[in-house]
Amino acid sequence: MGLRLAVQRTPWLDHIAAVAAAHPGLTPVVKGNGYGFGRTVLAPLAADLVAPGGHIAVGTVYEAADIRAGHTPWVLTPHVDLLPPALPPQAVLTIGHRAHVESLERQAWRGHVVVKLASTMRRHGVAPGDLAELLAAAGAAGLAISGHAIHLPLAGTDASRIAEIEGWLPHLDPRASLSVSHIGADAYAQLRTDHPHITWTMRVGTALWHGDKALLALTADVLDVREVVAHDHVGYRASDVPGDGHVVLVAAGSAHGVRELDDGRSPFHFARQRLALVEGPHMHTSMVFVPRGNAVPAIGDRVDVQRPLISTVVDELVWIDG
Repeated sequence: MGLRLAVQRTPWLDHIAAVAAAHPGLTPVVKGNGYGFGRTVLAPLAADLVAPGGHIAVGTVYEAADIRAGHTPWVLTPHVDLLPPALPPQAVLTIGHRAHVESLERQAWRGHVVVKLASTMRRHGVAPGDLAELLAAAGAAGLAISGHAIHLPLAGTDASRIAEIEGWLPHLDPRASLSVSHIGADAYAQLRTDHPHITWTMRVGTALWHGDKALLALTADVLDVREVVAHDHVGYRASDVPGDGHVVLVAAGSAHGVRELDDGRSPFHFARQRLALVEGPHMHTSMVFVPRGNAVPAIGDRVDVQRPLISTVVDELVWIDG
């Protein structure tokens, strides 16, 4: 009982294989909540997509331990605090500023790093004019440079993203390794064709794991149904019921990452109708209102939940075969 993610296993795995085939040099990304599946579910699947010892990208140094010893966790987010004892020795860290190097040097950490290049995202990343100084500092600290990476915005077009990538190439060694993200397969193929001297890799997360949304279904159980009349008061805030009908208690709430949509609407649906929230989702339960005359779910029924999986924690992952 609770919030459930159901996945059509075979076509989902077929999609993953197709994405991997379309992106030579694939670096699968397994980070955060594991894209709704959980990192422990995705990590073994990611390992099957890369060669032994190959890179699997994770979000932070605390997630690196999820990657089994035969592969290399690449930590995408720079770290400036104490490194955790569980950090695998083969981990590759990310640097984008002199302070990142200094933190690793203070801890006498010796290992491989990827240099994050600045993009129009304006997140962490070294500017072209500071790249030589950062590389020199990394070398003096005993860090081995595994390559470079750029994190591109979703806004814009593939043409604008390619132009941004190509703007960096004159600043890099002609035989550099460069990891990119957020471009389509055709644009990635164009980069590989136009610049064959570069070793290209492609980080893919959402497009790899989510793919065809028709293969994924997020639902929640109905825990209880209460008949109400107009102006009854219910919930934590004694909310006013707008009319006669039923209050339905749904087994999903803020503890699952379930909340109102960005425009304030309810994320719950039943019988092709949106179920209005009585109040904001709280912990493990949400209260919705069904006006008299509309289809009312029964206890034990499931309602559809409209939330992005990258911010959702499910209680149950169900594989559907056949």
